[in-house]
Amino acid sequence: QVQLVESGGGSVQAGGSLTLSCAATGGTFSTYKMGWFRRAPGKEREFVAAISRTGGTTYYAESVKGRFTISRVNSKNTVHLQMNSLKPEDTAVYYCAADSESFISYYYFATPSKYNYWGQGTQVTVSS
Repeated sequence: QVQLVESGGGSVQAGGSLTLSCAATGGTFSTYKMGWFRRAPGKEREFVAAISRTGGTTYYAESVKGRFTISRVNSKNTVHLQMNSLKPEDTAVYYCAADSESFISYYYFATPSKYNYWGQGTQVTVSS
């Protein structure tokens, strides 16, 4: 129904920056909450950032707050994650996710089970 494709991953040295993008096709993008999650080797998927339908509300994991910025351009059906001051512990496969927005709360935006649509992921590797 809705397809999400991430791009922009790559390798960068600690302290560097990367910007990830997620393009959505199908469905009505402007009705979706959008989130970024990541999974490091040997670890479970964890929340990174999320944004509401119009971009008026954002949520961030404490580990990335102040370093990462989530944004969306509804006219282009895209969501972005600007990542600055990258650390080796940021190394992971990053996924974008989408679902119809219900409640405006950290729980509904930060919990993986509250998203029905997922991209294939893009690898981010940060070397020291």
